[in-house]
Amino acid sequence: MRFQGTKSYVATDDLKIAVNAAITLERPLLVKGEPGTGKTVLAHEVATAIGAPLLEWHIKSTTKAQQGLYEYDAVNRLRDSQLGDEKVRDIANYIRRGKLWDAFVMNERPVLLIDEIDKADIEFPNDLLQELDRMEFFVYETGEVIKAAQRPIVMITSNNEKELPDAFLRRCFFHYIKFPDAETMRDIVEVHFPDLKPRLVREALNMFFEIREVPGLKKKPSTSELLDWIKLLLNEDISPETLRERDPRKLIPPLHGALIKNEQDVHLFEKLAFMSRREGQR
Repeated sequence: MRFQGTKSYVATDDLKIAVNAAITLERPLLVKGEPGTGKTVLAHEVATAIGAPLLEWHIKSTTKAQQGLYEYDAVNRLRDSQLGDEKVRDIANYIRRGKLWDAFVMNERPVLLIDEIDKADIEFPNDLLQELDRMEFFVYETGEVIKAAQRPIVMITSNNEKELPDAFLRRCFFHYIKFPDAETMRDIVEVHFPDLKPRLVREALNMFFEIREVPGLKKKPSTSELLDWIKLLLNEDISPETLRERDPRKLIPPLHGALIKNEQDVHLFEKLAFMSRREGQR
């Protein structure tokens, strides 16, 4: 069971090593990196590559660790008892299984994605330490122990919004996905747009990386945003010559809404265009 990348996902050698090391060690793989660098998609591709089922637990600011194990619906049970429903006699009818429970009892070894763990409360990772370490937990309402027949492949993503506790980090294999260089990015574009003309790819990548290097940019465009932009360029039949233009009045690229995502950065480009025009008039 080794991950070698897929036809639809360009995985660097160090990323493949990290995935396979985590699988071998049976440790959760903690993946960090800029938003849009393919952290979430990685779990999908690993599951596809090794032929494993995928379970996804998308974390929100209100998510509690207990929800990953199970939840007891006391309100629904109380309502049913008032209505005289017979199923109220069995408390198991009111236990809702979480994603970890589902992963633990699957017949096949699954890939479990815990997505954007840093969105939750700071105590969230610590609350999962024992369950991820022992791969078992106790259901107090029914008195049963849920134990994994085989350890799921756990993949955890983080956007670095919060620091994760040291005790949690010790139990993970860590990998930081570096932002792709120009050559890797060209490979990624080719995977998604195999028939794209080389000149358009070259000019689009030149402009994309130039935008990312602009000093003071609040949000640098990501890989996923580049792919969206190229799709729009193709749809609007934008030529390589249009992208290559360096007219001071056109510093903002065509269809820039796919790349520049806030008004501060738009104003920055407008300011640069204004300054460039003034320089050209001297």
